Amino acid sequence: MEFGFGVAMRGAAASPEFLKRHVQHGEQLGFDIVTVSDHVIIPKEVQSIYPYSEDGAFSGVDAGECLEQLTVAMYLAANTTNIRVLTSVMVLPHRPPVLAAKTLASLDVLSGGRLTVGVGAGWMREEFEALDTAPYEHRGTVANDYIRSFKEMWTSDSPEYNGTYAQVSNVSFYPKPIQDPHPPIWVGGESPPALRRAGQLGNAWYPIGNNPAFPMDTPERLAKGMATVRQHAEEAGRDPDSIDFGYSAGWYNDREEQPGRDGGRLVFTGTPEQIAGDIKEFEELGVRHLVVGLTGATPFETLERMERFANVVKPLTV
Repeated sequence: MEFGFGVAMRGAAASPEFLKRHVQHGEQLGFDIVTVSDHVIIPKEVQSIYPYSEDGAFSGVDAGECLEQLTVAMYLAANTTNIRVLTSVMVLPHRPPVLAAKTLASLDVLSGGRLTVGVGAGWMREEFEALDTAPYEHRGTVANDYIRSFKEMWTSDSPEYNGTYAQVSNVSFYPKPIQDPHPPIWVGGESPPALRRAGQLGNAWYPIGNNPAFPMDTPERLAKGMATVRQHAEEAGRDPDSIDFGYSAGWYNDREEQPGRDGGRLVFTGTPEQIAGDIKEFEELGVRHLVVGLTGATPFETLERMERFANVVKPLTV
């Protein structure tokens, strides 16, 4: 199992000094992945339903600030040597497809092949409108077009793609990414279209477990989702065994149990021993990458939580 953590995109923990300290500390502790979230601009009023809270409210509105994802990803890569940088997730319609493909390829080259491209279709209509993107209602088609066009630009000497929302022709696209055939594409999301997209187009499925509409918060629910992704891959003529699986547990708590949706203990909460058992159970399902929520109330607390996971919880999983 590979383990990951996320960095802040706003506030004191998003200062250049702390971002550098944070990611280097994670690398020194043996973490495999650092994740970077994606908002380009945050509107002052958001009526869209946030998928990962019970009441649908998005807490980031009050802050009104955020660093740009791919810029931060490059900064983290430049200040590390081994850790992989995961866009978690890149909202595909936010950026023009050719520019996005070139930025990601450049990031892969300059990081020495340490980029994983986590992608999603997005959820905030107001941000789409502020960025003047393709229509929000068509975001699924946009996402599929972008993924297909990325692969074409990253692998073909004479890329040709003519989709509804992405077109490329009569250009040369260099440099290519270092990774062969291209950086892994992890498809986020828990809805039926997201699972279909993961099976048809992704190298991996990367759900967040606490989506109230499509919960993946127990091994049983996750196993059903994984089976669906594999089925979509097989129907698309792909080898279902080639699909990788990651998982994000942002609610992680190794100090006390939290109640689950069905009344029992919520996975990845409780004692270190209980969490180690959860990790082993998810690994047996086929999950190979686990991102846990280690952000504390202060930057110092974040570093302490990382140390506790690396030094107390992780050894119990071996």
